[in-house]
Amino acid sequence: MDESKRLETLRNLEILDTEPTPEFDRITGLATHIFNAPVALISLVDESRQWFKSMQGLSGQESPRETSFCAHAIQGVDVMEVTNALDDPRFADNPLVIGEPYIRYYCGAPLVMRNGARIGTLCIIDMQSRDPISHGKRLLLKELTLQAIREIELHALDIDTDEINQILP
Repeated sequence: MDESKRLETLRNLEILDTEPTPEFDRITGLATHIFNAPVALISLVDESRQWFKSMQGLSGQESPRETSFCAHAIQGVDVMEVTNALDDPRFADNPLVIGEPYIRYYCGAPLVMRNGARIGTLCIIDMQSRDPISHGKRLLLKELTLQAIREIELHALDIDTDEINQILP
């Protein structure tokens, strides 16, 4: 899918810049516990930034796309894992690696919508390098990602229902 269709899908979901919700926070909370990770994010990637629908362990609501690990993760369809960012040429000189928050480990699964658009990720982050996660943990991350996609779809259905109700007498 080309970038313009991916961005159109993301915009049509009307989820960017919405308030935090417990449904998404439960998913990132579970991710921090399952993976014993200090940080978990549901990140949505638009033209210029990654925006966090839910976040555990970091502050701030967005960061530039050009420094985003998630922007790399949405290029593929499987889990992207970086066990030590200092050893990965894509990230070794990244400001988020050489400066605050000093990311060393990243593991993210793309949020793939029904039309194939990869709009963002569910990811875990650590400031320490780690060994690769097991196959079973990869499956758990993918399952949490499916739950995040379901919540995004429910959000979009709520928006559509509200619009229909405004039209009807």
